[in-house]
Amino acid sequence: MNNQSLVISDSKQEIPTPQGYRLFSIGEHAHLLIEKQAVIRNTWLLIALFCACVVTLGSGTMPISPTEVIAVLFGHGDAMSQFIVQDLRLPRLLAGLFTGAAFSLAGCLMQTIARNRLATPGIIGIDNAAMAFAVSSIVGTGISLAPSAMALAGAATATALAFGLAGGSGTRGYRFIVAGIGIGAIAGAVTQLLLSQVSIDVANSAYPWTVGSLSAREPLMVNLLGAGLVICLVACLFFSTQFALMPFSDQVITGLGANIKHIRIIALTLCITLTGLAVAVAGPVGLVALVGPEIARVLAKYRGIPLVSSALTGALVMILADLFGRTVLSPIELPVGIVTAVVGGPYLIWILVRRSSRNSL
Repeated sequence: MNNQSLVISDSKQEIPTPQGYRLFSIGEHAHLLIEKQAVIRNTWLLIALFCACVVTLGSGTMPISPTEVIAVLFGHGDAMSQFIVQDLRLPRLLAGLFTGAAFSLAGCLMQTIARNRLATPGIIGIDNAAMAFAVSSIVGTGISLAPSAMALAGAATATALAFGLAGGSGTRGYRFIVAGIGIGAIAGAVTQLLLSQVSIDVANSAYPWTVGSLSAREPLMVNLLGAGLVICLVACLFFSTQFALMPFSDQVITGLGANIKHIRIIALTLCITLTGLAVAVAGPVGLVALVGPEIARVLAKYRGIPLVSSALTGALVMILADLFGRTVLSPIELPVGIVTAVVGGPYLIWILVRRSSRNSL
């Protein structure tokens, strides 16, 4: 395991620490096992993420130097810089951080459940289903808190259908992915049908949900996503030991004394929550859930399940994609969903070409 692992023990005997790890005791019966290399890796990712955030906050039609951005973040600087950074750019940055981390962490969980590196929430249709439900709420009731709840409902519906069509627990291989692709295609068609039946003004209000955008996101939605992300990340760390068993077959997991159904339900619940909240904020931002975990695995040298690293790399990818979309054709702005699709599409093809001869998918 390359991330933190929480171990519950009823024994008062001293627990041996594996090489490369450090053990922290939490009371008498709980112990936190942390890999030293994971701490170093995540620290560097945090530094890179902080630098990207500073550059993002200072970039735009009115550029601000990195030192002035940092000063504004600490409550200093002139009034104009404070307005630009804190009121205009910081909310968008937070939306990018939270959605990127949520999509990538959900992707890592989904790939772990399905034992397939292509089984991300977007590819198996969860994103499109969440988008369809959210757009239906916008078309019917106007923009409010309804899209968030509807996006969660859509994500849960798509997941249940995908697992049902794939044969329940038989999620290994391409059957699960093919079922999800079909569900995603239907959900996308439903979204287009809904938009074609409303006025142009209503369709324009729902358009950002269809392509993925971080512009003018609702602050309450972003706060809900941030709270949900923290809760889900803590839960992932708590159950990381159980999730580490998922790459094995069901028989092996059962033989080790774990309940495969409970582990899968927990992971699915976290994945649905993360994806639904992220889509409710930014719409279906394509391929972040694929690129983020893959980069994290490369950095971790394919050891274990990189949960924390996936969240950090996903946030970094989202921030850089949004920065590129805002600045490359300024003053024209490219939605972040288009940027990630343009970058992530070739990356997906590269994964398929590079790994096809080794039958790792």
